[in-house]
Amino acid sequence: MRRALALADQAAAVGEVPVGAVIADAGGEIIAEGWNQPISASDPTAHAEIVALRAAALAMQNYRLPGTTLYVTIEPCTMCAGALLHSRIDRLVIAAQEPKAGAIISQAQILDAPYGNHRVSYELGLCGEEAAAKMSDFFRVRRAQKREERKAKREQ
Repeated sequence: MRRALALADQAAAVGEVPVGAVIADAGGEIIAEGWNQPISASDPTAHAEIVALRAAALAMQNYRLPGTTLYVTIEPCTMCAGALLHSRIDRLVIAAQEPKAGAIISQAQILDAPYGNHRVSYELGLCGEEAAAKMSDFFRVRRAQKREERKAKREQ
């Protein structure tokens, strides 16, 4: 999770929402990583989890990723939860919940849906306070910047 947190910082440094993800094999070796980049890549699907899944699939030369664990700093959205099911990831470790759009615990509970043909085990809380603080800090700064922009515009 430490590497995922560093990747979240990398995303924030370029103005992306600070989410980082790593995928490890059964032995705990990192085989892929990703950070949020939908803005910089002009790709609405370039969430940290999707970027990491794509890299892992290439590394394993398989679109299915059995025996792997995804570590992610913030609870995945609906799109990413669906991708986890399709990739056959075994395990998901989430640092912090995303109360508005989280699709694992907070809102949709996609991984627990009875209609799925694959089960992903998941857990919450590893480095959770640090991940939540990164998000809070990022959006606090972003809101302050927006206020300043509006203020400057009014003064023109």
